[in-house]
Amino acid sequence: MRPLISALALIALLLFAAACSTNPATGEQSFTAFMSETDELRVGAEEHPKILKEMGGTYKNPTIQTYIDWVGEKLAKASDRPDLKFTFTVLNDSNINAFALPGGYVYITRGLIALAENEAEMAGVLAHEIGHVTARHSAQRYSAAMATNLGLIGASILGSVFGVPGDLNRLAGQVGQIYLQSYSREQELEADMLAVRYMSKAGYDSRTLETFFRKMAQHTSITQRVRGRPNEDPADNIMSTHPRTSDRIAQAITLARVPPNADPRIGREDYLARIDGMLWGDSPEEGVVHGRVFEHPELRIRFEVPPGFYLINSPSQVSAHGPDRTVILFNQLMQKEAAQVRDMRSYVSSWGGGRLRGVERIDVNGLEAATGSARTDTSEGVRDVRLVAIRFAKDRIYRFLFLTLPEATPRRSEDLRRVTYSFRALTEAEAKTVKTLKLRVLTVNPGDTPDKLANIMPLESYKLDWFLALNGLAPGDNLAPGAKVKVVTP
Repeated sequence: MRPLISALALIALLLFAAACSTNPATGEQSFTAFMSETDELRVGAEEHPKILKEMGGTYKNPTIQTYIDWVGEKLAKASDRPDLKFTFTVLNDSNINAFALPGGYVYITRGLIALAENEAEMAGVLAHEIGHVTARHSAQRYSAAMATNLGLIGASILGSVFGVPGDLNRLAGQVGQIYLQSYSREQELEADMLAVRYMSKAGYDSRTLETFFRKMAQHTSITQRVRGRPNEDPADNIMSTHPRTSDRIAQAITLARVPPNADPRIGREDYLARIDGMLWGDSPEEGVVHGRVFEHPELRIRFEVPPGFYLINSPSQVSAHGPDRTVILFNQLMQKEAAQVRDMRSYVSSWGGGRLRGVERIDVNGLEAATGSARTDTSEGVRDVRLVAIRFAKDRIYRFLFLTLPEATPRRSEDLRRVTYSFRALTEAEAKTVKTLKLRVLTVNPGDTPDKLANIMPLESYKLDWFLALNGLAPGDNLAPGAKVKVVTP
């Protein structure tokens, strides 16, 4: 075995010796052996269409896209890689998120744009992502992942002179997941430090990194409470992939070593004028939540959840969280699988893994359906589970999954039964009347209060919390007549 070990050690030595490069943003040495700058351009171009497909596509609003391009280009020219062609994309996603791919592909969701208060806050998000690109953090992370398989790679090289080892191919195929995972604490701090530098050079107030951090924390807190998980960060929130603290942002500002601009650009008026009227919340292509009602104008379906439940729509499923930690999940069976289902009762039994009791056929507003229940262990403890499958068309089956605490099942069963029987088809006329929610900018009148303006928003709960988060306000803050504020309206 000694010759093999020596050969592997030599390979490792050669790789690491040639691996370190000078980081263009920090001037320090970084390990990027397995991804060159040319590779970054290729990977970004290859993965960009996949990101668009998985994230709901682009938000088709030329005014906002042009605005993001303009701000992004200013920051890119102020960066350490001004010659790199950056591509800025607004995603049609209501979640609060932003990220970047290697090669200069930067993404920001319309949900994040709606939450930001001014141009400088939004610029801070873009500058942070540009910082990840210029510091080549994806290349570092990918190279580190590849290096962990160095022994495997070395052995494969010794065993085969030609071709790429299969295990290396599989690891390379994971690059799409690697660059979307969380960065290290050091990389996040470095990206914030670079963001401060780029913002200052482009004329912005870098302190807005801190004000937007507070808004993200507000939003995350509401989302946690809505989902009945006050101590768990939502996976689809920017705070889960870019964890920050006020202290760390202050540290980044100190590390950037740039003097504050004498007259920094905030751009609140311009920003609010451009986002006035933009889509807020669900896109009609994914269905729309109005209070306790979910409607999908394209699929022509509708159902309603009980009072006290909060609906959350996502591309893969609709969920509702309610009293007694009750959870409702709704989704659609793949059309190919649905077309193969011959008997709904047998399908529900199979879906339940043969563990359901009381499986029976039911009629849901003229639609063939079946249901059954069971008690099962979950990651959060013992739960009562009820499954309902409804055939809407030959190749369309919709499914409800109800989860209740065993002691709460008796008092929640009638509510959940009503959810099942609220499911129905929308008529063509009804489908045409389904409206999405819009973000509107209003001028505060004398006598307006946060409570008063929050109450006009068509949300089922947490109206005041959402109003405060959208406008960067704290509980107890007053509104000045003539000021501009954001509200959500039909």
